[in-house]
Amino acid sequence: MNKLMELYRDRIVGAISGLDRIRFRGTLRWLASERGMGTFMNQARILLKDFSGWVNGLTAQVRDSCESRAKDLGIEVWYLMSSGVDKEKLARQIAADKRITEGSICLLSVVEPCIAPMVKGNKASKKLELVMAPRKCVFVYHYFNDPVFGFGHVRIQSWAPFNIFICLNGRHWLERQLQKQGIDYVKDGNCFVRIEDIAAAQVLLHEQLKTDWAKLLNGLALGSCPALSQILRPLEPEYYWSADETEWATDIMFKSVEALEELFPSFVHHAMRVCDSSSVMKYLGRRNLAGAAPDEVISDYRRRYEGIRVKHSVNYNSVKMYNKSGSLLRIETTINNTRDFKVFRSPNDDEGKPASWQKMRKGVSDLHRRCEVSQQCNDRYGDALAAAQVEEKLKEVVSSACNKVVKEGKRYRGLNPWQQDDYQMLMFLSKGENAINGFRNHDLRKWLYRESEQSGKDQQKKYSGRTTRRIKMLRAHGLIRKVPRANRYVLTEKGQKFSCSLMTASALDIKALTEMAA
Repeated sequence: MNKLMELYRDRIVGAISGLDRIRFRGTLRWLASERGMGTFMNQARILLKDFSGWVNGLTAQVRDSCESRAKDLGIEVWYLMSSGVDKEKLARQIAADKRITEGSICLLSVVEPCIAPMVKGNKASKKLELVMAPRKCVFVYHYFNDPVFGFGHVRIQSWAPFNIFICLNGRHWLERQLQKQGIDYVKDGNCFVRIEDIAAAQVLLHEQLKTDWAKLLNGLALGSCPALSQILRPLEPEYYWSADETEWATDIMFKSVEALEELFPSFVHHAMRVCDSSSVMKYLGRRNLAGAAPDEVISDYRRRYEGIRVKHSVNYNSVKMYNKSGSLLRIETTINNTRDFKVFRSPNDDEGKPASWQKMRKGVSDLHRRCEVSQQCNDRYGDALAAAQVEEKLKEVVSSACNKVVKEGKRYRGLNPWQQDDYQMLMFLSKGENAINGFRNHDLRKWLYRESEQSGKDQQKKYSGRTTRRIKMLRAHGLIRKVPRANRYVLTEKGQKFSCSLMTASALDIKALTEMAA
C-alpha cells in the first residue's frame, strides 16, 4: 500500500490494516463424518436402534445448559419463529433498549438447516444404517458485548455433531484495546474515521494475531454452554477450531470527505474498466456470485448505503474496494477457500520431515499466514490503483515492452497492444482478481483460448505450449515474475503500469484523449 500512500500523502492522514469480521468453526471431527460417528458409537457401545434416543438426550442437555447459563447471566431467552429474522439487528436493539454496554445481551433459539447424522432403514439390505444428510435442528445464539473483544456471538448446533460457530470482529476488538490504552478515536460502525495515535493502533491490531485462539474460543464456547465439556463422557474429544471466513481490511483515512470524493471516481473507473471487461460487470448482481460458479471470475459493482463498492471474486475468495463514512477508503480481502494459498510448514505437521510450501488449511494454526497473504492481496490491489495514476507519459511506460528484447541469449518480440491476441493478454493481466493469488498457465490459457476447454488432450497440450511461450515473453520483458516454489505468476510494478495505462487509454474515446492532451 506504500505506493498509493506516497502518491497521495498530502491528502491522507494514515492507514491501519487488520482483521475485520472473522467466523470461526468448532468441529468434533470424530462426529463430523459417517465413519467417525460410527466409530464413536462403537466405542461408546451405542446401538443404531438407540441412536435417536441417545442424541435427543444430548440435545436436551445442550439446550438446558444454554438456558441455565442465560438465567445465571440474567439475560432474556427468545425463541424465534423464523430463521429469516436479522438476529444481529435484534440483539443490538435489545442491548439498546436495556442499555447494555458490556457483557451478555441475549440468548436466541431458532430452527435452521444443517448437515447432521441420522439413522435410516436401507430397503435393499433391510438394515439400519448411519448417514450424514440435510435436516433441521435448533441453533442457539448467545450475543454479547465482551469487555475484551467487543460485539460478537456464539452459535451452537444443538444436534450432533454439535458444531460451534463464533463470530468476532477485529475492529470492535480494537475499540476495546484503544479504550484500555486511553487513545482517542472516532468510530463509525466497524471502521475508524480518526485515531489519535495511528501507529499505536496498528501495533494493537498486530497484537490480536498473537492470541491463543484455541484457548480463547474454547472459553467463549463453554461460557455459553458449560455442558459441551460433559455431554460425550466418558470420551472427551476436543474441538478442532478453524476459520471458516476471514476479512482482512486496510482502511486509508483521508483528511476530508472532499479529498476522497475527488479521487474515488477514478478508482472506480480503473477497477471496472481496467480490472475487468465491462461484459462481466454485474450491477446490483446476485448475492453469492462465486458460489454459483466456482471457476468463474467476476467483478461486481454496487451502490450501497455506505458508498460504492467494487468487488472481484474468484474461487470463493475476493478482494473489494469501497468508500465508507465519507473519508475512508477500504480495501478488503476475504478468504473462504484457503487451498488456493500456501504456508511453509512440515507436511502433515510431522516435525521429523523438512518444512516446505504446503496448501494452507483453515485451521487456526495457519491463521497468521492467512493474514499475511490477505495483506499482500490488499497491497497488490492498492499498488494497481496507484499504477493507474502514474505521472509518466504513456510512451515512457510502454515503449520498452513494445520493442524486441534479448534475455539469456534468446530474442523475444515486443508486445503489440493493438493486436487482438496481445490486447486480450493485457486485459487478463490487468484483471483485479489476479491481485488475489496470481495466475497459472491454465488460467491464462483458458482466457486466451476458450475453445481449448472443449478440445482433446493433444489440442490442449498445443494451447498450453503457446501459453507457456507467452508467459516466457512476459517474463523476459519484466512484466510478470514467478512465485517461488509455485506454478503461479504475479505482475511486477512495471507490469502493473504497462497493463493499467494501456487498458485505461484504450477505454477512452478520441475526443477524451484529445481533451486530456490539450
